[in-house]
Amino acid sequence: MNSKTLSTEEVNALMRRIHSIPIMETLSMEITGLEDGGCTAVVPRHEQWNGIFETFHGGILGTIADSITCFAILTKLGAEAKVATTDFNIRFLRPCLTDVTCKAEVIRPGKTLSLAEAKLYDTNQKLVAIAQVSYIRLE
Repeated sequence: MNSKTLSTEEVNALMRRIHSIPIMETLSMEITGLEDGGCTAVVPRHEQWNGIFETFHGGILGTIADSITCFAILTKLGAEAKVATTDFNIRFLRPCLTDVTCKAEVIRPGKTLSLAEAKLYDTNQKLVAIAQVSYIRLE
């Protein structure tokens, strides 16, 4: 995945941008990895985010995937790039009863459209969902 290593300045700029987004605090997201073309985060499971079957709500898992793929895209386009989701697809593979780790990777960065993929795992390293997200550059 890596074609280059992010500089300390790039990582710091990305982290400032990421932590300026309210959903980070709302969901208690913790960025555990940030590299050229990739982002990894851990989100704790709280009962308040349960769905009908007392598992991590699918909509929240989708929000996590959308957010972390966006951050992966920003590693390619720059911390201040203005992007918006244009297409989102998620496949739920099993219920998530634990905290979730989301690993996002850029599939194709583009001048106008970019594509990224997220894989979400429970704490037992079982794959619970896979998402693909497209972003448009608004600049």
